[in-house]
Amino acid sequence: MNDEKALEASWVDPIVAEVRGVRATLLAAAGFDLEKLAQRLREQQAVSGHPVVTFPPRRPGRGSGEAA
Repeated sequence: MNDEKALEASWVDPIVAEVRGVRATLLAAAGFDLEKLAQRLREQQAVSGHPVVTFPPRRPGRGSGEAA
């Protein structure tokens, strides 16, 4: 059983590793400033030519996700 736990702990998902690497690169390019990163992503979104979907804000407590 200990060998199984050691194997699970050492296994790295390559997709997760790639996403984390890209995230680190983007944050470093923005000087680790989330506001700068968000502004840069908004600018890229504006010039991408892809439609942007926005939804109106929802009121808390309405809908199927309501807490018990």
